[in-house]
Amino acid sequence: MGTVWLGEKSLLQPLWDSLRLNYRDYLRSPLFPIVLTVSSYFIFCLPFLLCDIMGDKWPWVQQFKIQPSRRPTASALLHCAGVTLYNHVFLVLPASVAQWAWRPPADLPDQAPSLLELSAGMIANLLLFDFQYFIWHLLHHRIRWLYVTFHAIHHNYSSPFALATQCLGGWELVTVGFWTTLNPAILRCHLLTTLAFMVLHVYVSIEDHCGYDFPWSTSRLIPFGIYGGPSKHDVHHQKPNTNFAPHFSHWDKIFGTHADFSFSSAMK
Repeated sequence: MGTVWLGEKSLLQPLWDSLRLNYRDYLRSPLFPIVLTVSSYFIFCLPFLLCDIMGDKWPWVQQFKIQPSRRPTASALLHCAGVTLYNHVFLVLPASVAQWAWRPPADLPDQAPSLLELSAGMIANLLLFDFQYFIWHLLHHRIRWLYVTFHAIHHNYSSPFALATQCLGGWELVTVGFWTTLNPAILRCHLLTTLAFMVLHVYVSIEDHCGYDFPWSTSRLIPFGIYGGPSKHDVHHQKPNTNFAPHFSHWDKIFGTHADFSFSSAMK
């Protein structure tokens, strides 16, 4: 069993062989990460969007709403979806095509990563991104010009919802995309690990903004308050000078910007 975890006989090998042999050109295309992340984004948003649309018709869901008195309007949902599509078509897509010129597609390795390598790589990427975005986010709140010019659009909504996740200024989205692409290369991750991280990162980012704190939320599954989750990020949208880290809570605790969720403030 140890050789399976170490990668000599990876449990992921059949999956990787199928992808490598049948979808080689797709995997090597610079457009594939965009298609993967954008499609994942809207698929992951759908369940939370349905919860918002159903509202009080689903009281068993609404009991987990962080700010129960606030729901996104149709115009807000359309605005966020429009901003997301515009940014990806006119900013992320050209940047990815340009990347093809200076970074030709690499050959796909024959061997799949082990489950341990995949898991460790995904966690390492999340932790590295968490540090990068914490610094970026903190500076864009402390330097007014940066906030007004690039980040303010994301704070149009004090009660976040799933489709608001990527309602960002173009500069911010390109920066996030740059780190998401660069970090796996820095950490020398396998392509399968890179793609898994991208999908996971899309999901946890949506979960942070979804407006619901379900019993199966990531922050409830990870003990000791290590992970922030939707409640902590909801506080950031109510009190913008707190909870700057996108996922974990240690940087905010170290820098004194951590704030716990208050039910009474959510009811205002």
